[in-house]
Amino acid sequence: MGLYIILMGVQGSGKGTQAAYITQNYGGIPQISTGDLFRALKTRTDDFAKQIQETMAAGNLVSDDTTNKMVEERLQQLDAANGAIFDGFPRTPYQAEWLENYLAQKGEKIDAVILMELDLYDAFRRAFGRVSSSTGEGYNVYTGAEKLDIKWVEHPEKAFPPRLEASIKATGEKLVRRPDDAHADAIIKRIDIFRKTTQPLIDYFSGKGLVHVLKADQSVEAVSAEIKKILDAAK
Repeated sequence: MGLYIILMGVQGSGKGTQAAYITQNYGGIPQISTGDLFRALKTRTDDFAKQIQETMAAGNLVSDDTTNKMVEERLQQLDAANGAIFDGFPRTPYQAEWLENYLAQKGEKIDAVILMELDLYDAFRRAFGRVSSSTGEGYNVYTGAEKLDIKWVEHPEKAFPPRLEASIKATGEKLVRRPDDAHADAIIKRIDIFRKTTQPLIDYFSGKGLVHVLKADQSVEAVSAEIKKILDAAK
């Protein structure tokens, strides 16, 4: 049997880091993010993709059934034959029920729902403080072993993180913020929407004994160790 995991948590809770850990340590199962799937649609020209593109261009929400079909397409790819890590899916109890039924038809099941919990203050700091260099290396103004000064975000041409100083001088790289992390009010709204939409799912899966709540403000290694215990017990 495969391993099917749902990762839940606000942006900045470390889902991407832990998904990479799971992929590396549990048979290479892929992370399936609906955000990535929607972005990939932009380069597709088939009728199904065009239908979704038109819906989104009109400012309308993509239906649950359409989202389910998109996820089904992804699950049929070879790399997902032995399991998957779901990120951003399911978003509704209807989608959750569909996923359970789809997996059951294959003789599979959802093995664990991992909620990476972060309080509002930490969630805001992690999102608002995120910066990355032009080489793709990520940093945070507020957290990490090497904390950055906010001036490195506001004036990246004038000051550099010590660990990057030599590289920046050689390559001219700069620190930048993701556009959706640049506005405090947008981040707070995003966190609020996540909490409101996630609670029905937590209730749904809690009734099935699948939810495991982890404190995401621990070190990466500590969170990974807890996830290992959960997944080893679920296999």
